[in-house]
Amino acid sequence: MFQSDLLKGRAIFLTGGGSGLGRSMAVHFSKLGARMFLIGRREEPLKETCAEIHRLGGAAAFTSCDVREYPAVESAFAAAEDHFGEIDSLVNNAAGNFMARTEKLSPNAFSSVVNIVLNGTFHCTQAFAKRRISKKLGGNILNITTTYAAANSGSGYVVPSACAKAGVLALTSSLAVEWAKYHIRVNAIAPGPFPTEGAWSRLIPSKQFEEHAINKHPMKRFGKHEELTNLAAFLLSDMAEYINGECVVIDGGQWLRGAGEFNDLAMLPDAVWEQLEAARPKK
Repeated sequence: MFQSDLLKGRAIFLTGGGSGLGRSMAVHFSKLGARMFLIGRREEPLKETCAEIHRLGGAAAFTSCDVREYPAVESAFAAAEDHFGEIDSLVNNAAGNFMARTEKLSPNAFSSVVNIVLNGTFHCTQAFAKRRISKKLGGNILNITTTYAAANSGSGYVVPSACAKAGVLALTSSLAVEWAKYHIRVNAIAPGPFPTEGAWSRLIPSKQFEEHAINKHPMKRFGKHEELTNLAAFLLSDMAEYINGECVVIDGGQWLRGAGEFNDLAMLPDAVWEQLEAARPKK
């Protein structure tokens, strides 16, 4: 679909790049010529992703970083600049999520997700933009949200994520207007269900629920990683220069069938919830 040098000369800072969709985006962008700087809390997955990029002939580096800590984010950007020079694009992909009955949530559990998703996105966005604005350079920011972040949606059983991602969506549209004069584009992608090891283990409680989700889906399938990475590459590329403040939904039409991706968890009996909650690490 794309020329092999679509992102040649670009240096992209990607959060949550060690696993899942973050890893898939990192590898795909590098195949299109981008130099990738990856951050995340765990060093080993970042190292493995960079090694894969290097095997494919690409350029990649990483540092461990907790996006909840602004000084750590600043240090990560400094490391990225030391390695690649100017960083012209940012992908805010780091996230945290788990299913829970909201009345059972602890304040710490709620804050943990909001701090990663919303505060972390703001920290990286501001650290990136301050550098580009001060040097009178444009740039691209791409935020990964969710289909249930929209004001007329939301979703039960993932309330911390829904609140945080709604904030990211508001940040996207707000900054698209505020920073357009600096030639900084800010867009978002709202994925539906895309199987990843981490998300599936936390959000799909059983094989039966997975089959229910597929059967209810208009296309009777989940998303493929290459479908999302192609969209992300397009939005970051020069082909999308006039797209700003947009949130592109990629879910096969799932949200059109009914708001709230995880509302069907209401079908789980209390006994199942109690088992799930007992197995989840306490926050």
